[in-house]
Amino acid sequence: MLRPTRDQVRAVAHELGIALSDADAQSYLGLMEPSLATYDRLAAMPDELPPVKYPRAPGRAPVPGEDPLNAWCVVTEIAGAPSGKLAGKRVAIKDNTCVAGVPMMNGASILAGYVPEIDATVVTRILDAGGTIVGKARCEHFCASGASFTGAGGPVRNPHRPTHSAGGSSSGSAVAVATGAADLATGGDQGGSIRVPAACCGVVGLKPTFGLVPYTGIMGADVSVDHAGPITRTVADNALLLEALAGPDGIDPRQAIPERVTFDYRAALDRGVAGLRIGVLREGFDWPGAMPEVSRQVRGAADLLENSGAEVQEISVPLHAEGMTIWMPVILEGTLANMRGDGGGTNAGGLYLPSLIERMGEWHRRADELSEVLKVLLVTGAWAVRQNSTRDYGKAQNLGRRLRAAYDRALAEVDLLLLPTMPRTADVLPAADASREEQFATAVATVVNAAPFDLTGHPALSVPCGMVDGLPVGAMVVGRHFAEKTIYRAAQAMEQQFTGIS
Repeated sequence: MLRPTRDQVRAVAHELGIALSDADAQSYLGLMEPSLATYDRLAAMPDELPPVKYPRAPGRAPVPGEDPLNAWCVVTEIAGAPSGKLAGKRVAIKDNTCVAGVPMMNGASILAGYVPEIDATVVTRILDAGGTIVGKARCEHFCASGASFTGAGGPVRNPHRPTHSAGGSSSGSAVAVATGAADLATGGDQGGSIRVPAACCGVVGLKPTFGLVPYTGIMGADVSVDHAGPITRTVADNALLLEALAGPDGIDPRQAIPERVTFDYRAALDRGVAGLRIGVLREGFDWPGAMPEVSRQVRGAADLLENSGAEVQEISVPLHAEGMTIWMPVILEGTLANMRGDGGGTNAGGLYLPSLIERMGEWHRRADELSEVLKVLLVTGAWAVRQNSTRDYGKAQNLGRRLRAAYDRALAEVDLLLLPTMPRTADVLPAADASREEQFATAVATVVNAAPFDLTGHPALSVPCGMVDGLPVGAMVVGRHFAEKTIYRAAQAMEQQFTGIS
């Protein structure tokens, strides 16, 4: 490591609010040397990164006409094990996820040309289960949008109406599945980024219980809200992919899975909903600007579950109306801290990818390339931190426990909560010259129901439940922690009633 001069020591100390005289700085130089020498020794040691198990080529960009909805960053064909539960399945990987030897942008021009040297745990598990990875699916600019227009590669278009948003941030994953270009896909979710595009595109998207699926090798926003999960055309395929993805990997610090949890999710599909208690969450329907037609479709899904033997009642969680209030400081200040740490994060164990951290460092001199939505989020978070340090982040995390307890009390009365994934159908994509205000409103309006469950960690699945003016409606089913099997029971029953809408 390069050693500082005395003036450089004084400058660094000044940035920290520490005043040093020349004599102090000279003293610091001597005291710092033993610690800096350990950095030299560390640099000479081999890193501890997971091995890459399956051969592959770097892939290619889609050719003209191959990708009319702009779902793909890279087209590949990486074959996994010769047999396994995913044998014959074509899988799209969200482009915030490391696939060794294949370029990864995470929607940002700053990362153009970056190639990770490892596979994320979810990638290895898909290949171990016999799946074939057919490409990297586009996502929003550093995943910071609930719509599908902020990525550096241009807007991803809704398969039902190309003038409309495909939802975000896992936009390409949902489109690839909806169009049949992939059988299965991975997504990531910090504020609704699996469930929102699933709802917009008419497919099935699960944000699992926090920590159920390892996040190792995936670019995150804040370690307390990072989730990865499956996006599929059917509930059965969703359960199948979750079986391949779930379980501890011994690396991700987010994972604390009770020993009682088993991963045989497909076993729940044929159990039906007789006797299940479904709570229709009142506050999930009352947002300003909510479309009455969407509310009717979701309430109609509740009636169909009741007709199938479930016990349905309306239930109230008043604090849900403040879920965005509690979640917002976490995502704003957590994302800011993550960006300031060049995507590497601190104060948590787990896997770190030095090559990615080094590349992410370029954003400090190329910040004007960030999306307008992300710029607004970062400036807002920075102002809040300047005013109150990270006091508000800490308070929001504390109130997150209150929110979690409120949902838990409701889920002691019922087995599942039901509400719209989004209070509206997909919005029109903003024009290329749309105002910053229009862009921001479009990007954040989709997540009011979805985001709170990222902070509380409850599993939540979006399943198609109808159409409004040619666009899909998603119903969100929320369960107790690690109760994905119960969610799949209700989702399967709903899918049987709405076959063919996706």
